[in-house]
Amino acid sequence: MNKQIETYKELLNEQKQLQVMLHNKKELIKLHVRQLKLQLNPMYEMAGHVKKFTTRDKTSFILAISSDLIANTLLKKIILARAGWFTKIVVPYLFRNYSSNFLKEQKDRFFNRLSDILKRKHGKPG
Repeated sequence: MNKQIETYKELLNEQKQLQVMLHNKKELIKLHVRQLKLQLNPMYEMAGHVKKFTTRDKTSFILAISSDLIANTLLKKIILARAGWFTKIVVPYLFRNYSSNFLKEQKDRFFNRLSDILKRKHGKPG
């Protein structure tokens, strides 16, 4: 590469060599990016779980109300009845957020089971 190019043929050879080197470098970069993505994948999964605790699913109003009701009655009044004020605030908040996301993921399964139970109760075979 430090050699002086004197003919057109040498220029074309140098161009081919540089294109091959460029292609190899691009492939190396792609490989490094893939490895980096694989190494960061557990962090993305962890961030997804943390997000479930910190944000609420707002797509289903009924699921949000049911998770609120469970959090208020079961957690605040029964399980955390003797807990401190901070615990009574934080734990139901985290529970509401996580349960709304969990119920969103499981709602089809839940409604199928509920419909099966209601069919059996009314005497209609499932």
